[in-house]
Amino acid sequence: MRHIDILLTSDIEGGLAPFRHGELEAVFHKWTNVGELPLLEGALWAFIDWVLPEISGLEVCRRLRCDPLTAQAHITMILDEDDPEARRRALRTGADDYMVGPVDRAALLDRVLSLQLRDQDAGALRAVTLGHLTIDLAAFQARWHGKPVPLMPNEFRLLRYFVEHPGRVFTRSQLISALGKQEPPVDERTVDVWIGRLRRALRAAGAGNPLRTVRSLGYVFDAL
Repeated sequence: MRHIDILLTSDIEGGLAPFRHGELEAVFHKWTNVGELPLLEGALWAFIDWVLPEISGLEVCRRLRCDPLTAQAHITMILDEDDPEARRRALRTGADDYMVGPVDRAALLDRVLSLQLRDQDAGALRAVTLGHLTIDLAAFQARWHGKPVPLMPNEFRLLRYFVEHPGRVFTRSQLISALGKQEPPVDERTVDVWIGRLRRALRAAGAGNPLRTVRSLGYVFDAL
């Protein structure tokens, strides 16, 4: 199945439920904290509003282009009006194209599906490594010292997110949001179940217990 991640800096009419058609799956991420990316698993499309509450859309575009995880994203700037100077500034900053807002779910998906998708998978990140722990994204396999760590899909995705952000404390709600589990809603205690399974799998592989509980806050993955 081909996977597309769609970052949005504002809500859209029609909701954020995943879109599935044949072998294509598009997952929407409401992205309000530009310093914290969700888990990205496929070709990335970002729809950035020209005006945001605390930062300009142009600055968000610059940051996406400077981050190795998002440098190859297809960036669409959402303009308040069809202003030629705004279009030029957006494209000079690194946007691939633009739309005039407001946009709804149907218009957004039409844009994604009507354009010829670049073969972004070829340049996508294929592995994430932290110490002796390797997350093989192509094989959907975690390995400790080369030994496979058997994981269910949610635990694998959770481990990848932790490995990409070692040393950071995440609340349960942040982890649910990062994994794109907001719709339908997931009970926060479900995260504890994922964490328990992940800890047992890592211990069984000899990796110890790098997942630490931070009382009243959440969980952190200590550097190995």
